[in-house]
Amino acid sequence: MLVLGVESSCDETSVALVKDGKEVLANIVYSQIDTHKVFGGVVPEVASREHVKKIIYVFEQALQEANVIPQDIDLVAVTTTPGLIGSLLVGINAAKAFALAHNIRYVDVNHIDGHIYANYIESDFDFPILALVVSGGHTELILMKDHYQFEVLGQTLDDAVGEAYDKVGRVMGLDYPAGMYVDRLAQTGNTTYKLPFVYLDKDSYNFSFSGLKSAVLNIINKCNMKKEAINIADLAASFQNSVVTVLVDKTIQAAKAHKVNQIVVAGGVAANQGLRKALSEAVNKLENVKLTFPKMKYCTDNAAMIAVAGYFKDVLKTI
Repeated sequence: MLVLGVESSCDETSVALVKDGKEVLANIVYSQIDTHKVFGGVVPEVASREHVKKIIYVFEQALQEANVIPQDIDLVAVTTTPGLIGSLLVGINAAKAFALAHNIRYVDVNHIDGHIYANYIESDFDFPILALVVSGGHTELILMKDHYQFEVLGQTLDDAVGEAYDKVGRVMGLDYPAGMYVDRLAQTGNTTYKLPFVYLDKDSYNFSFSGLKSAVLNIINKCNMKKEAINIADLAASFQNSVVTVLVDKTIQAAKAHKVNQIVVAGGVAANQGLRKALSEAVNKLENVKLTFPKMKYCTDNAAMIAVAGYFKDVLKTI
């Protein structure tokens, strides 16, 4: 089955063609990072206008790179939620128009499902699976006993982990997207600043990052008032240590409790080097548990992951 995926939930315009949920023939991504850098964050109205400008071009590039014609395509899959409503509508309308014009089946896909299924491109799933979802808008632990069987074990009660990274990085004076630069700085620093490790209740799989974010802001404000120097690399390392330690501990706790065969990491923060290193070391101590990260190009928003998720959603519908 050849699936065309469309993704436009935030500030990436992407169209991909994926065969049988595994073979990526094309994955074109137009990023708006340079457009939004001047604002220090994504401006919804600007994002939707950029999608309108690029959506047809990205469609054409994907078809050309995959060397296919519309008549070769069996299914169109598009992100319909969650995301910026204006951005989503551009992709949805383009995908529906394309499917209708060429008489192709159409399926809607949840953006988070797509991030989880990005891992399938790299490795077949060995159920039961525990998915650690870490992105700018979501932080969740999700148990999967089979395809498209999602049980949310825990989620953030306030800020998502990616959101916390971006806000902390912005206060540190780092360029947009700040979260990426916090991770890079953390690799060069030491954990010299005392910051909280927020676990909530002992048996809870929920997360909270607002207090940690506030603790970093307090350190910066106090140092500025006292005119004391701030070691930005050490502060980044201390912040990342607090975040990653809690993420890893809760993930391992849930993996043991539910006796999973595989842990997959999903979302933009799956590209974080500190998280990759710490979780890999922790999983290596478990018996018979496989760990999967998407390739870097599939961590951030892309249409290949939407095509894979759409493939499985459609297959399950027709069984």
